Amino acid sequence: MEAYEQLRHLVESAADDVRKATGGNKAAGTRVRKIMQEVKAAAQEVRKQILEVRSTDGT
Repeated sequence: MEAYEQLRHLVESAADDVRKATGGNKAAGTRVRKIMQEVKAAAQEVRKQILEVRSTDGT
């Protein structure tokens, strides 16, 4: 599922900035917040696709 892979990639790409942000780097914190907004949208897309799969399976 492409949407899930995108979600995974976003989370993985934030790892370095999360470490920097917890160390006090304010710019990294801003980048993390931006990526987390993208993660939220990607997670919603995964959720939507899973519901579509479920509804087409007849269950």
